[in-house]
Amino acid sequence: MLRNSVITPWIPNWQPKPQARIRLFCFPHAGGGASLFRSWSTNLAPHIEVCPVQLPGRENRLADKPFAQIAPLVETLAQVLRPYLDKPYAFFGHSMGSLISFELAQHLRQAGLAPVQLFVASHRAPQIPDPDPPTYHLPHNDFIEEVRRLKGTPEEILQNTELLQIVLPLLRADFELCETYQCTWAKPLTCPITAYGGLLDHEVTREMIAAWDKQTNSTFKYRFFPGDHFFLLKEPRDLLHAIYLDLLPHLS
Repeated sequence: MLRNSVITPWIPNWQPKPQARIRLFCFPHAGGGASLFRSWSTNLAPHIEVCPVQLPGRENRLADKPFAQIAPLVETLAQVLRPYLDKPYAFFGHSMGSLISFELAQHLRQAGLAPVQLFVASHRAPQIPDPDPPTYHLPHNDFIEEVRRLKGTPEEILQNTELLQIVLPLLRADFELCETYQCTWAKPLTCPITAYGGLLDHEVTREMIAAWDKQTNSTFKYRFFPGDHFFLLKEPRDLLHAIYLDLLPHLS
């Protein structure tokens, strides 16, 4: 049990489960928020406590400046999440969240607090350079077209001038974080990694997903689901079942 019950803005939708044996911290894609994982707590076994992480600059944290570089974000996360690491834990990251969860897992391993499992989805392995030129600094209209092409932001937001002014700084910061990322870790993780992808994802190929096997000295699995880059938004039931099966050995 946590020694204090203070609710942090980093985990606004945390639903404590006294019987939980493992915590699953979830990190969203660029522009996404903790609400992406709101239903996961009720759809996973009671022994798995879901902790959706709310990064600055989105949803209930609009007033907080988003991070545009991954290193200071990871250092901050390692501090704010440390009180929640008093029992075995795992990370799940989608797209940008995959990079964040991988870097955080490496950082915490250095401190002797490694996760028991890492789940990554819809992102190439970190050792693979970004094949595309950066877009975060493009002029307004060009950047909007790039965001539209990626299909991660609802069209009603892109068509609403007021909403767009609110969301645009976050999107640029998230894109910069991803597009300036460079993997510097020489040692693979010691925990198992499971990588997921969408069968119709044209941004992240199967080879890019399979290449995550180079980032662990433990068990590696990968699996693909119907759908595109955002396959988990439409029907997460099969994904959640797969996550549960991989966490099952850690629940004993």
